[in-house]
Amino acid sequence: MASEARIGTTPGRRIHLRGITQGVGMRPFIHRVAHECGVTGRARNTGLGVTIEAFGSAHALDRLIERLEQPETVPGEIEGLDWEPVSGRPPRDFSIARSTSSEAASIALAPDLGTCPRCLAEIRDPGDRRFGYAFTSCTTCGPRFSIARLLPYDRDRTSMDAFPLCSACRREYTTVGGRRHHAETNACPDCGPTLELVSRAGEPIARGATALDAAARWLCRGAILAVRGIGGYHLVADACDARAVAELRARKRRPRKPFAVMVRDLDAARSLAHLSAEEAALLAAAEAAIVLVRRRDSAPLAPGIAPGLPWVGLFLPYTPLHHELLAAVDRPLVMTSGNLSGEPIVCGVAEAESRLSPLVDGFLHHDREITAPCDDSVARVIAGHSCILRRSRGFVPRALTLARPVPRSILACGAQLASVFCLAQGDRVWPSQHLGDLDSPEAVEGFALAVERLEHWLGAPARIVAHDLHPHYASTRFALARAADLHVPVQHHHAHAVSAMAEHGLEDPVIAIVFDGTGLGPDGRAWGGELLLADANGYERLATLRPIALAGGEVAIHEVWRLALAALDDAFDGAPPLDRLGLFRALDPARVEGVRALLRRDVRCLPAHGAGRWFDALGALVLEQPTAAHQGDIATLWNAVASEANARPYPFEIGVSPWPGSSAGTVLEIDLRPMVRAAVSEQLAQRPAAAISSRFHATLVAAVSSALERLRRTTGARPVVLTGGCFQNAELTEGMLRALNRHWNVLTHRRIPPGDGGIALGQTLIAAAAARRGDANCGTVR
Repeated sequence: MASEARIGTTPGRRIHLRGITQGVGMRPFIHRVAHECGVTGRARNTGLGVTIEAFGSAHALDRLIERLEQPETVPGEIEGLDWEPVSGRPPRDFSIARSTSSEAASIALAPDLGTCPRCLAEIRDPGDRRFGYAFTSCTTCGPRFSIARLLPYDRDRTSMDAFPLCSACRREYTTVGGRRHHAETNACPDCGPTLELVSRAGEPIARGATALDAAARWLCRGAILAVRGIGGYHLVADACDARAVAELRARKRRPRKPFAVMVRDLDAARSLAHLSAEEAALLAAAEAAIVLVRRRDSAPLAPGIAPGLPWVGLFLPYTPLHHELLAAVDRPLVMTSGNLSGEPIVCGVAEAESRLSPLVDGFLHHDREITAPCDDSVARVIAGHSCILRRSRGFVPRALTLARPVPRSILACGAQLASVFCLAQGDRVWPSQHLGDLDSPEAVEGFALAVERLEHWLGAPARIVAHDLHPHYASTRFALARAADLHVPVQHHHAHAVSAMAEHGLEDPVIAIVFDGTGLGPDGRAWGGELLLADANGYERLATLRPIALAGGEVAIHEVWRLALAALDDAFDGAPPLDRLGLFRALDPARVEGVRALLRRDVRCLPAHGAGRWFDALGALVLEQPTAAHQGDIATLWNAVASEANARPYPFEIGVSPWPGSSAGTVLEIDLRPMVRAAVSEQLAQRPAAAISSRFHATLVAAVSSALERLRRTTGARPVVLTGGCFQNAELTEGMLRALNRHWNVLTHRRIPPGDGGIALGQTLIAAAAARRGDANCGTVR
């Protein structure tokens, strides 16, 4: 903040602003306020934010700084303001100067911003020159991150440099006090980007505003289109047309994973779903994330939107193109990522026509380059608070502030699934956009390009590189191939724990309940149902779930009937009543017997401690679902049927298991075999799946609560964090909060995903702690 020199008679001050200061209209705002305060000088974007050279009386300069310190009126987010005296000949007026780079750099750029009300009013006004124009924006809205090539942020450093301003737009750009003064995305139908509708074969159909009208007619007739938006293509179809939705599922090879649905406004959202006040606020927020909400039984959505689930992912238009398209069709639209399942989102025109033509009937292109693919963000309300499940468009490249600076720049490469990396420098860390699963060469290439881009923006490659323990993760291979001062391997669930700590600014050890599908432990086994005592310096394993055998290896994660069989064989001492269970009556007996033989001989039967595997096993058994269509498929279905409040837990046991990595040489083991026996008994008695699922969730809550009470004498009453992909499950999270908050201070994720999209943040802090110690050992807390 300003020093005591403020009172002196220095003829000028050089003021430095840090934070989200570029792409938000900060310089035009400063220009206007400087005139109001009687200050002359100049403002420019720099590698660290915005720098102002201001001249005037001490009183006038004080007024300028006071105005800049009022967050309710300043655009963007000023996270730091300081100044120093400067001498020089005062200019006659105040101007916006050309941006400058510097060796030190930050990322002060705003995320892509949703359409503001004033721009929306213009595109709806038949008398306005931007009536119906799909690329209308101003200093407070429009694309930023997804069009920037270089920083500092200026038009000639973005993909808008391909569109020279017409005379009318140039006047707006240079008019002091106007909404488009130095609006780098400024454009109109005469000089800006243009829409084009083409057929699947690439034949031109229509251009400009007529292209949008023609696209709307195609959608109303049941067509599937690839529509180019801010961060990539969406695959778009009428969300109420069962045939179109089914056809999209078949073409995209996505049998069950839900589709997101864009609706015109909040009233349209309320007609389709039950919205709490918190959910309505989350839908209407500037980030325009997809929000998971409970669908109304009367909603006219096609059954194939979210098969077997009571929820639907809704979001609102965030570009003029979306607003105009939704107005033209006057119905909800499926807006799902433009890709084949498992591949990265497509953003280029030629790439779209090459990769997406088998999926669509036509393309609604535009000619503004997307420099950074950026998928939609996803959120939901859990226990009355928003929880970001996928942090991407609308949030990136917004930085998080660390409790203390990292010793050197850090790249944390994250995990294999729901890939996100982090770059940290000083007391800031920048999580990347969601980059998908790193299961294809295209995804790995996209990951590498995104790392290169952010490092370039920060001015230098990272010197410390953190990665997961799993040697076969593409992110691990990428990390180890890089030159670095220090490579830091980080256990997966340790990273989950520290990501939750970072979100709440905690540095002293916490108890972390880490529930997910899998993550490699230091013993080479699959972990994922863990209670850890953890901080950034290390962790101790306190308790774990009794493992389920992955019969046949990782194929069991897809063929979940194998997990159900393994749980039954373990619980019933090799004699479960398979002939009375519907799941197994539908399977080839020879295949079942072959897997049982593996289990009896303990051949190719990897033990898996993951809580997600227990969701899969019980879900497969009770819902009679032999295979999972995608990651988390069966677990989501199993969670969805739970509906009984205050369900009574099934029995369970807590024993002790050897674990050389702990200070005591043992860990508590939560044994769920009694639960399996009781659940099977209820299933055979034809108890409804909703009751069994509710009791399953209650059992996990009761088992964790019991384990914590047994550990209290050792750990003390420390904060407890809930982390890992299973805590995207509102039923489980809210149950844990109700049970544990009586005796513990329980904290959950809100701004950072609880799943693997949050891993890189934890890796960042663990790597920083390792660098301070001078080694890469992230072992047991002492």
